[in-house]
Amino acid sequence: MSQDLYETLGVPRDADADAIKKAYRRLARQLHPDVNPDPETQEKFKEVSHAYEVLSDPEKRRMYDLGGDPFGGGAGAGGFGQGAGFSFTDIMDAFFGGQGGGAAGGGRGPRPRVRRGQDALIRLEVDLAEAAFGTTRELKVDTAVLCTVCHGDGAAPGSTPVTCETCGGRGEVHQVQRSFLGEIRTLRPCAACRGYGSIIPEPCRECSGDGRVRSRRSLTVKIPAGVDTGTRVQLSEQGEVGPGGGPAGDLYVEIHVAEHQMFTRHGNDLVCSVTVPMTAAALGTSIDLPTLEADLVEHGAETDVETTVELDIRAGTQSGTEVVLNGRGVPRLRGAGRGDLVVRIVVETPTRLDERQEELLRELAALRDEESPDGHVQAAHKSVFGRLRDAFNPR
Repeated sequence: MSQDLYETLGVPRDADADAIKKAYRRLARQLHPDVNPDPETQEKFKEVSHAYEVLSDPEKRRMYDLGGDPFGGGAGAGGFGQGAGFSFTDIMDAFFGGQGGGAAGGGRGPRPRVRRGQDALIRLEVDLAEAAFGTTRELKVDTAVLCTVCHGDGAAPGSTPVTCETCGGRGEVHQVQRSFLGEIRTLRPCAACRGYGSIIPEPCRECSGDGRVRSRRSLTVKIPAGVDTGTRVQLSEQGEVGPGGGPAGDLYVEIHVAEHQMFTRHGNDLVCSVTVPMTAAALGTSIDLPTLEADLVEHGAETDVETTVELDIRAGTQSGTEVVLNGRGVPRLRGAGRGDLVVRIVVETPTRLDERQEELLRELAALRDEESPDGHVQAAHKSVFGRLRDAFNPR
């Protein structure tokens, strides 16, 4: 191969190693057989690879500049012979922009022993009133905490970690395999130190070198007003302590709201049913309805809000009628105000009557001409013409 190697890469003779590497990457991206499979381009790629193989090695470059044979007669001009020493990493770097190159290419380095701990999740059941108005709970959690003997470094008292002799503290070792492309050099985590770059000769007996132990501890969690089932309360840095005494993760408390005997929650609204006698529905009445605040008083809490509200049932109220009490629902979690309390009226029909009661009801039925009522069925859906007919012919 008579062409000047510097001209092949398109660099001056005084180019430094970085300029030679950049030139090779640029040409390799253009000429690689996977990009341009024609024979002429493949031959040009071999020339570029051969030039880079020589000029990237200081000793071979010095021999070439002095006019000698940089391979000592070993490798062919193609640069892919058995004597080829450029790394497959160089080709990968040309396409993926890696920072390493050749045998001297840098790796990722040792992985740290100190890492952030994992987040933890616990579930907490609360009453509806506690979810609505907020509460404070004491929790017992079982998580990883900092080892008090070694204070997180994992070594027994009086000892320290030592540099791994296998990898020299790099945490990685080179593996070389031969292929049709030459020598493929890869980096693998060091098996001796498991990629840490150091070895603990005397691990702490309390934590076995992990820097943390499991322990049960107490936490106070404040449940904000307005939470619902599925809401998660985050406690920063109260989760698992990381390996090597690393910073703790977060603890999440997931809320589950227990069912209430009287109220059902729909968003921020509360729904309940009130059963009234037939006579009360017909004549009208008012009742004192307990509110959700009554549960707080029952559990010993103090509140300035009324625990009952007067519910006005108008005369002639039908079963299924809903009465809305504004602002008596659940406080909004991230906002002002409260939802509503929706009361559904259920009219109770008596099933057992004595003679006098039955006599009075029959007398009432006669006065209202309801002794033999003609029941009628109302269609669920009317046609457009039917609705127009009813509008112009009211009953």
